[in-house]
Amino acid sequence: MAIVPFIRSFLVLPLLFVPALAQIRFGFLGDRFTHEKLIDGNHAISSFCLSVVHHHHHHHHQLASFLSEIDSYELLHAGLNKLFEGNDGGLKGDAGKYQDRVDSLTGGIGGFIVPDPSFFDFPDGQKNEFALSYAGDWEMVLDNSGVSAMHMQLMPHNEALIFDSTVLGPSMLALPHGDRCRAVKENRPDCWAHAVMYDIETGAVRPLHIDTDPWCSSGALTVNGSLLSTGGFMDGAKSVRTIAPCKTCDWKDTPNVLGSARWYATQVRLEDGSFMVIGGRRSYNYELVLSDGRANGLAMYSAFIDETSDLDENNLYPFVHLLPDGNLFIFANSRSILFNPFRNRVVKEFPRLLGGSRNYPASGMSTLLPIRLNGKTNDHNVQTQVLVCGGANPKAYRLADPEKKDRILMDALKDCGRLVVSDPNPKWMRENMPSPRIMGDMLNLPTGDILIINGAQKGTAAWNHAAEPNNHPVLFSPEKIGKDRFKVLKGSTIPRMYHSTSMLLPDGRILVGGSNTNPTYKFEGVEYPTEMRLEKFSPPYLDPLYQHYRPQILKEQSDNRMTFNSDFRIKFRIGAVLMSKVSVRDIKVTMYSPPFTTHGYSMNQRLIQLGITELVCQGGVQHVTARAPPSGRIAPPGYYLVFLVYRGIPSVGIWIQIL
Repeated sequence: MAIVPFIRSFLVLPLLFVPALAQIRFGFLGDRFTHEKLIDGNHAISSFCLSVVHHHHHHHHQLASFLSEIDSYELLHAGLNKLFEGNDGGLKGDAGKYQDRVDSLTGGIGGFIVPDPSFFDFPDGQKNEFALSYAGDWEMVLDNSGVSAMHMQLMPHNEALIFDSTVLGPSMLALPHGDRCRAVKENRPDCWAHAVMYDIETGAVRPLHIDTDPWCSSGALTVNGSLLSTGGFMDGAKSVRTIAPCKTCDWKDTPNVLGSARWYATQVRLEDGSFMVIGGRRSYNYELVLSDGRANGLAMYSAFIDETSDLDENNLYPFVHLLPDGNLFIFANSRSILFNPFRNRVVKEFPRLLGGSRNYPASGMSTLLPIRLNGKTNDHNVQTQVLVCGGANPKAYRLADPEKKDRILMDALKDCGRLVVSDPNPKWMRENMPSPRIMGDMLNLPTGDILIINGAQKGTAAWNHAAEPNNHPVLFSPEKIGKDRFKVLKGSTIPRMYHSTSMLLPDGRILVGGSNTNPTYKFEGVEYPTEMRLEKFSPPYLDPLYQHYRPQILKEQSDNRMTFNSDFRIKFRIGAVLMSKVSVRDIKVTMYSPPFTTHGYSMNQRLIQLGITELVCQGGVQHVTARAPPSGRIAPPGYYLVFLVYRGIPSVGIWIQIL
């Protein structure tokens, strides 16, 4: 039986003389804990091909059955290496050949790109900000978080939701005596907590019950401030689970309601507060979930998600950002599209980001740069920029296999790509970070800067596939020119690699937790033990020498709700400043959507700088009036943190709800 490669790794069956095509995607690589089976790869492939006579839309069902028979990466690689060689995210022809850090503007190798400053929109020019030299500081706040922080979400009642998988064995926190335990195989009870609420003010840890496995799930806050989480592993793969924001609330789980298994999928909040869940291992489709958790179970095929999966996947946890025009920017592997979620169509494809793969297991980072508004802004004239940093060579995962004696840990990617997606014909601008990074987190700060934190410098995501922890955070200032955009900050002493997370807190510090490169909780006999400690990192704006300039929002005298396209009022003081001397040029009002963070991607994160329409001083108190975003396209309805920033120093944030 002859097997010949065709477009995007299709298998053609010429001897059967049938038109059916079987499109292969091998998505079982990565977190493997099934026993490997000794099966001859070529024989299995031939047998599979002979059986393929179904129409194309049935091929994934057959593939799932086929894959259940093949768990050996080594043998599969031997049988299919030639077939998939050169496949880089479904690209066609010469464009699909891997090119090492070729810059999309100059065609040169590597290098630091300095875009023309006139290209960017600086509505107020360079603001009168303090020149801070502080490199930050670290504080250990908890020795045992109970569960390793694979997933994190800041809740509107100021608790951090932290949860892990249910199948990685006992955690470090037992459920209270007499509480309901999970039933597992052979009716053995699981009486360990796999999720907790961490009080960010008191440090108290409260164990939670979670029924179906949320391993590598996705999530987002709803309009009412609950977390809605989708997918996971095995019994949790089609689950929708919610937890409300209160001191006694616990998980509510609805299994088997999604239209496709969602393991390593991305969940994005749409302009009306509903959600779209995209991708996941062997799920080349997307579906809608309402804000109240109802799912219709209808999965829609996505050729883009299918095409961007290569031999090592490299397209899981796709980067998805809601844009001010209501469309979605979707990035997977090295490609990106503009997608209309309501008409279910691809509007256009953007230029490819050269240099390598960016999604799990080649886990890079991505965020929207701050969305800057003014008092007259509508959702059709907002400049929108996407930032994508780090990642790995498309072949880095297979080369890093810890079961290989001669394994190679390749350097992670060092570059960042910036794309002005609101332009009619945008092109990627690329520049280099101070160091390579994979599995890092990227967080928007209240000031408009971006914090890059956690991760490693070699290898990829997956168990024991990386080395050389990148312990030094980096501050990226998108409005600065040249190399001043990057600033290396004080490093942690704790490696934070695979399954580590971080989040911005209302006080401006960063909560950092997790890191478990092992298939179970292991604390001895391994190079990188399971990490249970929580730290808080203070960015440069928390320089102790400047804290007397820190604004204080008078919460009880300020609005706690927003209405789209209406005035929003805040009252504030600054202790060391004569209030009559504060000008509009000195301040920003920003609102931040706290993301769901896992596997190096912070879903639904965005920072919006509001237009200021009035600033007056009365009785030693400043009254600032800002204009709320014009629609849910810029700020989907729900809860945000609002900050008042004075010359680069942010206040403590206050929670508001926009409807």
